[in-house]
Parts: sequence; structure tokens; C-alpha cells
Amino acid sequence: MHVPLKAAIAAACLLPAFHAHAQSPAGASLPLWEFGLGAAALSTPAYPGADDRTNRILPIPFLLYRGEVLRADQSGIGARLFRSDRLEFDVGLSGALPSDSDDVEARAGMPDLGALFEFGPRLKIRVADIDATSRLRAELPLRAVIEARGGLRRQGWTFEPKLAYETRGERGLWSFEANTSVVFGDKRINRYFYEVAPQYATASRDAYSADAGLVLARVGLFATRQLNPDVRLFGYVRYESYAGSANRDSPLHLKNSGTSAGIGFAWTLARSSRRAAGFEPVDPVTP
Repeated sequence: MHVPLKAAIAAACLLPAFHAHAQSPAGASLPLWEFGLGAAALSTPAYPGADDRTNRILPIPFLLYRGEVLRADQSGIGARLFRSDRLEFDVGLSGALPSDSDDVEARAGMPDLGALFEFGPRLKIRVADIDATSRLRAELPLRAVIEARGGLRRQGWTFEPKLAYETRGERGLWSFEANTSVVFGDKRINRYFYEVAPQYATASRDAYSADAGLVLARVGLFATRQLNPDVRLFGYVRYESYAGSANRDSPLHLKNSGTSAGIGFAWTLARSSRRAAGFEPVDPVTP
């Protein structure tokens, strides 16, 4: 949820997510693996409801692997346990970059927000095929959140149901997605972002005990454009509403909305001649 929680919403996974669209016409298989380099410029709230922003330029190496079970692709790293024409069930891993409290005025003197990893099951549903290149899909991921800061510690659970419309241009030269989702967190992850323990209370920051519940609702737009067989450009913009957050009374909850945006490129340096096994019936056209 900070820079960003998923790839679900994670900056480190963002570039391979968009790069995965470098694909053949609909129905054709993709290379079993691809390796490359790229870069992304990102701007996002420091955490949901923050008044401060985090801006980063990231060089990103990526490795995509599209095995029948083991996967490292636009959805992150994971294992696909079941697949049919309409349904897919997997267990995956994604991550998010840290946020330094010294750079966030509202959190001054409080512990930093460390790098986060999300691990857990997800059900993907192909809701409808609108035409040969467009479709509607739903995702139901449940993730355990692990913080990596001076060791590993569990920081609760999140649930983010999502509905997405995706379309792809002729020969896969461009792709586009519009999606909407809501994020719910248990008490532990909401405490991580919004709780103010008594020892961190100040004259302008009251002590606060966080509750489980809604974190945010969001809508997003994503697009990619292929320049040649090896190079693609991508961009995204996302609007988030925190007005209905379960912890909108926290002194760390300063804004009722926020936007994130990013641009970048992906350059494939090598790919396998072996193809992945068949067309991916449920995998998204975009992340």
C-alpha cells in the first residue's frame, strides 16, 4: 500500500507486469522465459491517506517465466495450482518498496515503513469475452503481509477484490486496462499504517488505536505501446479514495484521496525459442 502495496501494486514488479504484453496475436503462445532491463519513474502517496508523496526513478531488471505451475510474470511470482477456461487459482508473492518516516512529516519520530511482501492465494475469473481482443475479468486475492525491516515479521492480511476491463490492439502493439478495486485490511495491517502508540504521541499527533476494515477504493488506467519486438513503453495513473476508510480518524490519515502515476520502458535482451504451453485463458492482458 506504500509505493505501492501490490503491484498486487508493487513498484519492483511494475515493469515486468507491463512488459508481459509483448505477445503474439491473440491465441498464440508466449516465450517460456524472457530476460531484460528497464526503468520506471513513479510518484505515489507515501501511504494511503498521507499528505506527503514519494517519487522514485527505478532501474529494474526483470525475468519472466511462464511454466505450467511455476510462474514469474505480470502477476508476480507464484505457483498456479488450477486452471480452466474460466477459472484459475494460484498462490503468489509480490512486494512493495519501503518509506522512510523522516521523509513523511506526519510520521516524524515514528518507525519507518519497511519493505513489504505479500503472499497468499488468489482466484482469477474470466467473467466475459467482449470480442476477440477484449475481456472482463475478476480477481479475489487474499494476502499475508510480511515486513522486511531488521528481520521478517508478519503485519497482517489484506483482501482486494478487483474487476478489470482489458483490450489489446492489432498484433499486440498496444494494450489498455481500466480497473476498479477495494482493499480491506485486518487490524494488524491497519495498525501498521495508522496506529499512534502512546510513546509517539505529540501535541499535534494524538495517540490512536486502529481498527480492521476498509483501507481504500481505487480506479486505475494502464497502457503499453510496443516500439519494436524488444522495446515497449508503459504508463499508468491511479486514483484512490480513502474517505470511507475504517481509520479516517487517525492523525496519520490526512487526505481523503490520492493519485499515483508512472511511466517507463522495458527492453528484452533475451528470450527462449521454446514457447509456453498454449494460450493463457485467464491471465490478464495487463497487470
